[in-house]
Amino acid sequence: MTITAAADGSALGNPGPAGWAWYIDDEAWAAGGWKHGTNNMGELKAVLELFRATEGVDDDLLVLCDSQYVINAATKWMAGWKRKGWRKADGKPVMNVDLLQELDEALAGRRYRFEWVRGHVGHPLNEAADERARAVATAYQRGAAVPTGPGFPARRGGTAPAVRPGPASASPAPPAPAPSAALFDLGEPDAARVVPVGLTADEWQRLERIAREAGLPADEVLRGLVRDALRPSRRARSAG
Repeated sequence: MTITAAADGSALGNPGPAGWAWYIDDEAWAAGGWKHGTNNMGELKAVLELFRATEGVDDDLLVLCDSQYVINAATKWMAGWKRKGWRKADGKPVMNVDLLQELDEALAGRRYRFEWVRGHVGHPLNEAADERARAVATAYQRGAAVPTGPGFPARRGGTAPAVRPGPASASPAPPAPAPSAALFDLGEPDAARVVPVGLTADEWQRLERIAREAGLPADEVLRGLVRDALRPSRRARSAG
């Protein structure tokens, strides 16, 4: 079996508010982005997250791209860049090296091929990915909620892992509003609950900064905040 998916990026101003998206169908797609990024960053990140989302699936992957840069980077240039220490023929550092190194790792051992499609000519999968990437860029521009999509559902033969952060210089999208695992563990196994949490882009950035400074995952920081908030009420119950 072959999974056919489109991957696309969008940047308003290039650089500017940026988004990425991959799309298989209305039940399997994902998107994210940054407050400030480039179109090439979005194009690379879309392909990277597509491979990550489908990494547990034993199917071939056909990736439809309207970016010759991404296709050539993945299929022609990457090996040479690696041999040269991620430098181009002129000795200058390769742009977007963090994303390229992550993509190189994600491609290892996978069965895939890329197909170039012309953008903005009505190709249904390409248009769907483009619309979602542009919607994310627009959301960052307006300070609105970012549409992240359902991911790759487990019922389709894989898992839907959380989107990993992009380059350190970019601000990742806020988390999806409905996490697939228990977000808060209150220390009582029979009381664990899935709690949807909606954060603004600014709130997510503040949480990420706190987590980075503490060297902890963002969800662990959130659990700690909740536990701290609940401790007085627990002591009150014990006293009662």
